[in-house]
Amino acid sequence: MNKKLKLKNTLILGLFFLGLGGWLLHTRIHPISKDKDFLIPFATGITSILILPLLFWLKRTIGFAYVLNGFIAIIGTVTMAHYSVLNFKGPVSLVNILFTTTLADIFILWGKFAIGKSIFDLETLKSDADIAAKGRFFRYPNMGWWWIHLIAVASVYAIGNIFWK
Repeated sequence: MNKKLKLKNTLILGLFFLGLGGWLLHTRIHPISKDKDFLIPFATGITSILILPLLFWLKRTIGFAYVLNGFIAIIGTVTMAHYSVLNFKGPVSLVNILFTTTLADIFILWGKFAIGKSIFDLETLKSDADIAAKGRFFRYPNMGWWWIHLIAVASVYAIGNIFWK
């Protein structure tokens, strides 16, 4: 086994354990037996544990895995931030934001995204010269593409919550 394959396998294992940890936390905090709305995060957690590592492991499906992992991170970020806003208690302070919101969970989610991006880059970049992304910053697979989608999904979600309560 060469170094690149060992690195890829280690990153996939990290992706698996982050997904498993996040899913276990979410299942403990938001059991499906309490509310059927928790079924979607439950299913995306299962996807992160079982399907994403397999998709990242297969070279021909790595692009799909990268996009799926990124959108799970975006949707999770938007919905967890909304949940924190709705359930925020106490004065607005750095301590309250850090320890009484889902900010830590969102950080875990973006750690999972970073590992997925690392696997994608490891498999798609041909050399160190490719590290400087070619093309426009806001085009796939550059990070600007993800920022645009995060803003777009958050905006549509917010508009939906304002007009369709």
